[in-house]
Amino acid sequence: MEKEKNVIIPESLTDEYFMREAIAAAVECMAEDEVPIGAVAVRDGVIIARAGNGRETHKMATHHAEILAIEEACRTLGGWRLPGVTLYVTLEPCAMCAGAIINARIPRVVYGAKDMRFGALGSLLDLSKVPFNHIPEVTGGVLGDECAELLSGYFKSKRVAEKSKKEKS
Repeated sequence: MEKEKNVIIPESLTDEYFMREAIAAAVECMAEDEVPIGAVAVRDGVIIARAGNGRETHKMATHHAEILAIEEACRTLGGWRLPGVTLYVTLEPCAMCAGAIINARIPRVVYGAKDMRFGALGSLLDLSKVPFNHIPEVTGGVLGDECAELLSGYFKSKRVAEKSKKEKS
């Protein structure tokens, strides 16, 4: 079920609205047994790209939701620079994704759950504080509990399934 991506959104809608769209992308990829991380890129109130994690499906280490959404946004806008874009992602970006955000000149990133193991926009390290030629504005914790619960529920169900599999063996 493909969602319409070029829908005009009233300006009165908040970061929570777009984070819910990122959560929906995360839920969609979870159906493919992917870690539920979703991202949407928004420009002028329009969702121009959406993606879920695709590492397992595509067997590619770089297929994080953020990277896939950035690639789609570049195709949509016709260039590698993404001025005026806000990237919403359910989990704090890792160093690879934070680097892609900086290189794409994305002016603003909004994430849900903190990532204390790999987070590179404030938790483990903060690439937004390094004096690169582009520094994105970062807002963390938007629907953070909901995003964290989606991830923890996924991993809990994986552990339960693995335990059940071992018991049957």
